[in-house]
Amino acid sequence: MINRHPMEALVNFVQEEFIQKKDFPEFSAGDTITVYYEIREGDKVRTQFFRGVVIQIKGQGLSKSFTIRKMSGTVGVERIFPLNLPTIQKIEINKKGKVRRSRIYYFKQLRGKKARIKEQ
Repeated sequence: MINRHPMEALVNFVQEEFIQKKDFPEFSAGDTITVYYEIREGDKVRTQFFRGVVIQIKGQGLSKSFTIRKMSGTVGVERIFPLNLPTIQKIEINKKGKVRRSRIYYFKQLRGKKARIKEQ
């Protein structure tokens, strides 16, 4: 592949050389996943998880990131994770969802039974 811009070639080189690739399962929008990640508090390190529905996947290659949404009581909480975040330990797929588009922003407005996603 020919890069027209020298900066783009440099960015690609740095990404391939220095960012270690992690082996995570393939998931898409509509899937319910659990992300286990490390939290540092002072000198203590603990693992916390975030379980929710994938709303979108953005980018490609090593700069890919994904947004997860969960309901915490009556408040919706969204979190964006870069796929190559060094603190991510593992990703589990809980449910494969069947949605018809790749970015399900309409999911934010749905409440109650309408907010359910059919399983694949």
